[in-house]
Amino acid sequence: MTSLRRILLLSIVLAGLAPSLARAVQPDEVLPDPKLEARARAISAGLRCLVCQNQSIDDSNAELARDLRLLVRERLNLGESDEQVGAFLVKRYGNFILLKPPLDLDTAFLWGMPPLVLVAGGIALLFGLRRLQSTPATPLSQAERNRLAAVLDADTPQ
Repeated sequence: MTSLRRILLLSIVLAGLAPSLARAVQPDEVLPDPKLEARARAISAGLRCLVCQNQSIDDSNAELARDLRLLVRERLNLGESDEQVGAFLVKRYGNFILLKPPLDLDTAFLWGMPPLVLVAGGIALLFGLRRLQSTPATPLSQAERNRLAAVLDADTPQ
């Protein structure tokens, strides 16, 4: 019975430590039309919170994220398409608002750096290994051999 209690207690503790799956969207923000709300959520999930910068506006509790969520819903209520809403926000805030910015001249450096760093690291590793393999071991001179033998003989117990 004690093992069952331990398992139950452990389950309760782990459930309490698990992160919440609730979104930051407040009940007063939710649109009455489920299709429009689903579109708003899809758009919000791809937009970066300008305060948190590592969360979507759908996940962020920041006041600016709330304002952006309301703006998205307002634009959808006006009858705009998802692309029009996204274009409006990009025009207003730049590509930085997108969690996955498009590949263009402004973002090419960001998209290209990870592969370049990996290639540069691989090349550096290759040259380092070649340098280690290309340095031949020089044989000991007769004086060094005699000295080594003397040291080894001195350390050998008699």
